[in-house]
Amino acid sequence: MLTTLTDSLTRKKFAFFRWRYNLATTQKIALAFGMAVLTGLMAQVRIPLPFTPVPITGQTFAVLLAGVMLGKNWGGISMVVYAGLGVIGLPWFTGFGGGPAILFGPTGGYIFGFILAALFIGHISDRYIKARKFVPMFLLMLIANFILIHGTGLVQLAFWLSLVKGSSPTFHEVLAMGTVPFIAGDLIKVVTASVIVRGIIPREDFR
Repeated sequence: MLTTLTDSLTRKKFAFFRWRYNLATTQKIALAFGMAVLTGLMAQVRIPLPFTPVPITGQTFAVLLAGVMLGKNWGGISMVVYAGLGVIGLPWFTGFGGGPAILFGPTGGYIFGFILAALFIGHISDRYIKARKFVPMFLLMLIANFILIHGTGLVQLAFWLSLVKGSSPTFHEVLAMGTVPFIAGDLIKVVTASVIVRGIIPREDFR
């Protein structure tokens, strides 16, 4: 009975990702918009911190899943949709914000990093079957989160502090404002996303 149920779930996972891979472009755009909406919703899970302009949010969880759920290119496109519609005024950035000022503010670099992270995860998970196990996916998501998202986020935060606030922060000061407070929460999100991916993505080539 258990074997039959496992086999059925395996077939359904394969069928879903095969279906996702073979969708028409218009359908993939619709899915990308749906994942952008999820990212916008998760952006409203927000905890401001008094010592930094960067709040704790739930966005990165949606970003990490976007790459896997939408695959090569389309995970990144979903984040382009999220960023683009936010820039033109759709109020789904953190705190129901919208407009170009946010993209070029202290947290804008993280949004650019969302695009890179989703592209990276989508490419690897679609192309390399061995990367779909828990440990490889966990390591890949760590790279996506702490190098691609936080890397671009810290660069822009440093420029914003320098150009807008007129300060000259050291690397350690920027790190203390833009990454250190979020390590524990981001690790929880990375582990959770990795577990979900381990459960939903097939271990065979669906391309």
